[in-house]
Amino acid sequence: MSEATQVVNVYTDGACKGNPGIGGWGAWLKYGDHARELFGGEAHTTNNRMEMLAVIRALEALNRRCLIKLHTDSKYVQQGITEWIHNWKKRGWKTADKKPVKNADLWQRIDELAREHDIEWVWVKGHAGHEGNEHADALANRGVESVRSEAGC
Repeated sequence: MSEATQVVNVYTDGACKGNPGIGGWGAWLKYGDHARELFGGEAHTTNNRMEMLAVIRALEALNRRCLIKLHTDSKYVQQGITEWIHNWKKRGWKTADKKPVKNADLWQRIDELAREHDIEWVWVKGHAGHEGNEHADALANRGVESVRSEAGC
């Protein structure tokens, strides 16, 4: 496979100690022999927000249009971006029962970033020994620990 068509594999995960609670996100980007680790967290958040923020930070880290295979263990993220988002946008970011879409701010950012790339959204079973997912999970937990250490917990 030539460099022009080589896929960037992105593995993302979120973690939350309490839901809501202290949360972390992690992303592992791999392109050929190159790899990059990203992680961070928030003091008061939810697991779904951390799953989404991992995707956002990973896509923001790319500086040109890429062919991406994005792996997530979050059905919420995978189905949200591939299935549900189309109707949310048609309904003005409302659900089928006319309620505001939860995490609309993050969905809108993911939608914006996703248009800049060619992405295959892949769901993987979490905590099942998948190397990329396990690595992203470890990064998300580092994100939790970074928040705890900042807060002196």
